[in-house]
Amino acid sequence: MLPLKEAIQEKHTQAERMPFNAKMFRGELSKKEYLFYLHQQASIFQCIEEHKIPQMHPDLKRLEKVFADIQELQKEVSDKFPSLESTKKYGMYLESLTDDRILAHIYLNYLALMFGGQMMKSKVPGSGKMYEFENQMELIDSVRAFQKDEMGDEANKALDYNIAILDELQRVSESFSN
Repeated sequence: MLPLKEAIQEKHTQAERMPFNAKMFRGELSKKEYLFYLHQQASIFQCIEEHKIPQMHPDLKRLEKVFADIQELQKEVSDKFPSLESTKKYGMYLESLTDDRILAHIYLNYLALMFGGQMMKSKVPGSGKMYEFENQMELIDSVRAFQKDEMGDEANKALDYNIAILDELQRVSESFSN
């Protein structure tokens, strides 16, 4: 069995290179595009955080911070954003998971914000509260405490869902008139 980081490397690289993600990293997303992205993130974090996982440190939770970012940007962008089909599928999948299997999704989604998100914060419209973590080292340690190499398959499923969301975000956002 491969170590977790190696097991997900290929799909992780694919997700990083998705056009929507690359555009976000270059600081080229409009407020409308980023707000659409935030709505998808809110759906994902809501599904994960509804599980009330005992191993999940309470300071990891992102839903309130995502909503704060949404409220900030909605002062300038009044559009309504539905959940994408890919986001709905991921949400239904997350809701079907046992507490033990959802840990891989916590590992993937929350550590991504802690590590890659720190680079993104300065590139996105708004203040980027979603990327702000108190006691970051303590939170990383809390995730590492339940991290196992056996999570590779489930973490790759999380990446597959995230890749599908990024792909759909790109296709839909191309129709936006910035």
